[in-house]
Amino acid sequence: MAVMDEQRVRERGPAQWFHHGPPWWNHPEVPGPGTGPDTGGATHRPRLPWRSTLLLTVLVLVGSNFAAHTQPHREHLDAYARLLFLATCGLLLWRHRRPVTVAFGTAALALVYLGAGYPYGPVFAAVAVACFSTVVAGHRRAAWAALGMLWAGHLLISLWLYRWLPPPGDTGADAGQEVIIATWVLIIVSLAELVRLRREQWAQERADRVQAARRRADEERLRIARELHDVLAHSISVINVQAGMGLALLDSDPEQARSALTTIKAASKEALGEVRQVLDTLRAPGDAPRAPAPGLGRLPELVEQAASAGLAVAVTGEPPRLAPGADLAAFRIVQEALTNVVRHSGSRHARVRLEHGGGELRLLIDDDGPATGADAGGSGNGLAGMRERAAALGGTIEAGRRADGGFRVLAVLPLDDRTDREDR
Repeated sequence: MAVMDEQRVRERGPAQWFHHGPPWWNHPEVPGPGTGPDTGGATHRPRLPWRSTLLLTVLVLVGSNFAAHTQPHREHLDAYARLLFLATCGLLLWRHRRPVTVAFGTAALALVYLGAGYPYGPVFAAVAVACFSTVVAGHRRAAWAALGMLWAGHLLISLWLYRWLPPPGDTGADAGQEVIIATWVLIIVSLAELVRLRREQWAQERADRVQAARRRADEERLRIARELHDVLAHSISVINVQAGMGLALLDSDPEQARSALTTIKAASKEALGEVRQVLDTLRAPGDAPRAPAPGLGRLPELVEQAASAGLAVAVTGEPPRLAPGADLAAFRIVQEALTNVVRHSGSRHARVRLEHGGGELRLLIDDDGPATGADAGGSGNGLAGMRERAAALGGTIEAGRRADGGFRVLAVLPLDDRTDREDR
């Protein structure tokens, strides 16, 4: 059932990650103690990524030692170099909270590291991770600016400042090395952009699914409200008329009063059964209904119920075979129209005519009036419900007073072409 769809969306398991992304991609705010509806929905700031940062720190320290062995002409890794490593990697703990600051901070520390003449190595991985997180967080220009600052600083050091900076006797970098560095910068930016785009797609898909689930839930609630209104309005109108008749005849004609009470009992029993059927769909949305939904085949029962309320109904035409949804809608439209005659018309005669052909079913419900002005507790939702039922099937409803003072409801519902041909 549609009212459960939104919950199913939120309970999606890891098997759906490939198409829609892991849940944490779109939930940077991690709830903590004291959060939730009872505390106003407040959330804590994102948790610090200790484990990934610690792992990257170890890789930078170990990897830099190996890099130093392959670059003996660079400065030896001393305590100052390791402090730079720790400071650069330590900044990554705040890459989710302050991505822009971390991107520029890691780039600046990497430039200090290069300016000190230490070996090229994994320290640039920390800058890559920081800029990657910055792009994914939506600060693209800041990430590009940080990478551009790092590259421009490297160009300045390797092409000009190397004469005055350690290590002694450094000859600077050639054009090929700068092309390689520029290529790595472009790769980092491109990967970050791809992840950002994919993350936005995941977020949009998740929002679309939640919105669709809410829309289906709203449609389901509206359908149930219409169904309950039609069932209760018709049955209670019959009960109201019969109760008034029973009270009027209680002393003068006890037998007729007994008959009215019998009709009240039958109408209330039928109403309770139909309401229970509607409510059962809420309790067990996956189960099939225990009883078939009413359709135009039950028109004789409807006529009999109207007769018990003092309304004589003449039916002309034969109902075609309809899909269950269309059959239910047609039945409810006729039921509501007759209920309105019982409630609001002074006429005790009504006519129901069924016509089908040309790919449509026409339902005409007429009474001779005049209107009584009594609403019998009505809410004014009857005609609106009929229009909603017809519109859901692509049909129309016309309702209004006739020139002779009566009232007419005309419902036009589309028929399945195949059904229409078979009936003809």
